[in-house]
Amino acid sequence: MNVVMVGVGAISGIYLKNITETFREIRLVGLCDLIPERAEKGLAFVREQIAKGIKCEEPVIYPSLDDVLNDPDVDVVLNLTRPYEHYEVTKKSLLKGKHVYSEKPLAVDMEEAGELYALAREKGLYLGGAPDTFMGAGIQTCRWLVDSGAIGEVIGANCAMICRGHETWHPDPEFYYKRGGGPMLDMGPYYVTALVQLLGEAKGVMGMTKRSFDQRLITSQPHSGEIINVDVDTYLTGSIEFTSGAIAQMFTTFDVHYSSQAKFEVYGTEGTLVVPDPNTFGGPILLYRKEDQARGPMVDPALIKAEEITPYRGFRQMPLMFDYRENSRALGLADMCKAIETKRGFRANSDLQMHVLEILTSFTESSRQKKYIELKTRYTRGEPMRNGGVHGILD
Repeated sequence: MNVVMVGVGAISGIYLKNITETFREIRLVGLCDLIPERAEKGLAFVREQIAKGIKCEEPVIYPSLDDVLNDPDVDVVLNLTRPYEHYEVTKKSLLKGKHVYSEKPLAVDMEEAGELYALAREKGLYLGGAPDTFMGAGIQTCRWLVDSGAIGEVIGANCAMICRGHETWHPDPEFYYKRGGGPMLDMGPYYVTALVQLLGEAKGVMGMTKRSFDQRLITSQPHSGEIINVDVDTYLTGSIEFTSGAIAQMFTTFDVHYSSQAKFEVYGTEGTLVVPDPNTFGGPILLYRKEDQARGPMVDPALIKAEEITPYRGFRQMPLMFDYRENSRALGLADMCKAIETKRGFRANSDLQMHVLEILTSFTESSRQKKYIELKTRYTRGEPMRNGGVHGILD
């Protein structure tokens, strides 16, 4: 499939690397960015890949989105623009008959996302997008463990994404604090997407949210010293109720000083599963079953010496059972392109994006209305990943 990357910003580097090196069924034919220097930088990277002996084509640079959409040879638009720009770029692309794979989220609210969802179906076009980390070895192995009964019947889960924000390292962090930004819409998609892969469809959300700081100071280059006015909530917490009866706690924040960003645990009647950071494709995966507890000393936890306390004492590390354990962004794009060619379904589809986005936006809506939000979208899990194929070629 002929793919054009629209938006050649910070996330584009790993897409360019994986499209040129790993996913050989994708043909990157073009680059487009409002800032020409970014497209030129992307082109320079591909030229370096070719110089190293990697077999890939040199993409052209399109001056504008209209130039991309008016090219009849372009099959798929890879939308890597900023979150608040996703809707406009995706809508224009669909109206021109192009399939679209978008970075997360699909749109910044359910009204915009619903319009894109309906338009894709009206046009008979494929619409999908990130995150695709759930297709990696880590989450796929966790799904297999849960589905095979390794922790028994799932009771619930606890997820947390805790950090102090991105203005200390990101070259252009302002959009994280504008419409479509914030920790829930930025990092929440990784956690919630993984949750619905492990626990299935959700049915309702309750949340409480707040904005701890009205302004943020950028300390990263090239905007060091500039002030960001914060327009979104940056401390969001609440619960998700699943159709299965399981309940998950979800917490995301850009307000807290903390040494470890990711926490993801799934609890069952027979044990507990520690899921790897869902922003990654690999491990580690830890499992603790009731027999592991039986092997340990049966003492009052309050009597354990402080120096003997470790977060996961007694847990066993599980081997990864699937492919794609390295950073494999563009895996979902490759899967969608293969689906277009073979007329099959694909995993990172807009049904998943819609369900996840409704969950994410419902935390703020629940906090605003001070009530439980019953979800309207429905979701059935897609096929798990399959082993036995060639790395970089999807089934």
